[in-house]
Order: sequence, then structure tokens, then C-alpha cells
Amino acid sequence: MQTSSNAVHSHVHSHVQGHVHRHVQGRGRRHAAQRGFSLIELMIVVAIIGILAGIAIPQYQDYVARSQFSEGINLASGQKAAVTEAFSYAGSCPNNASGAVDGIPGATSISGSYVKNVQVGGTATESGGCTITANFKDDGIARGLTGRHVKLTMGNADKGSVTWKCESSADKKYLPKACTQLSQARGK
Repeated sequence: MQTSSNAVHSHVHSHVQGHVHRHVQGRGRRHAAQRGFSLIELMIVVAIIGILAGIAIPQYQDYVARSQFSEGINLASGQKAAVTEAFSYAGSCPNNASGAVDGIPGATSISGSYVKNVQVGGTATESGGCTITANFKDDGIARGLTGRHVKLTMGNADKGSVTWKCESSADKKYLPKACTQLSQARGK
């Protein structure tokens, strides 16, 4: 009886071991198939990244150009008070092409990272006519601003409340809301 019990025990033991061994091997194969990414999954990820980059990069370039444009506005706006004062005192527009005049530095003395110079001039009229023009550099700047300018023109000086009109030869998409009028001459 002991022999038959040992035989049954041995048979059951080998049968269970075979099942366990096959189960473990099968499980291992399934896990090996799940390891890593398939080529299709990688291609989908690359396509999604390409689409996102195609949208984000132009938006970032426009953002950079708008921030560079704001330097021109800021440098030109910094001369408004001195130009207004010179006009109200002398009735003419100061001109800084040759150097400093009426508290306004020479054109080449007013520059920035993206602005080559800021020229003050214009032809005086009853209502103003003085201009402040920030000229953007030819290199190291966003393509849409290369060699372009932003010009502020004085107006309403005869009415006691001076206003400034903003024009630019730069692409319209770079202009802030306060400076949405494009000048007719879009050349350099």
C-alpha cells in the first residue's frame, strides 16, 4: 500500500510540476512580448511630437519677435517727453541725426539689443509733426523685424493734449494693439 501510495504521490507530483513549469514558461513568453514599445507606438509618438512642434515653434518665434518689437517702442517712447518739451518751447522739431540736441541723445547713442538707433526729427506743423523712429538692426533679430522700423508721430499739440500715432514697416502680427497702423512704405 505504501508503494501504491508512493506511486500515486509521484505521479501527482510530476503532473503538477509539469503544469506549473508550462504555466511559468507561458507567462514568461507573454511578459517578454509586452516588454518595450512597438514600432507603431513609437511612430505615433513621433508624429504627435512633430505636430506639436509644428504648432509651437512658429508661435514661439512670433512671441520672440513681439518682445523684440517692444524694445523699439520702449526706446522711442522714452524720447516723447523731451520732443514734446522741445516742440512746445521752440515750435520746431528737434533733430538728433548729428548728435545730442535739446536733452535728446544722438541717434546712435539710443540703441538696444535689437534696435540700431532712434532718430528724432520730422517737420513741425501746428499740431505737431515731430517723429521718433526706432530702426531695427539688420541681423541678430527676428526675420520679420530685420531692417524695419517703428515710428511715433506727434499730433494734437495745438489742442493742448499731445497724442502719438504709431506706425511700423514690420509685419502687422508683431505690432501691439497700440501700434496697429502699418506705414505704406514697407521696404527697408
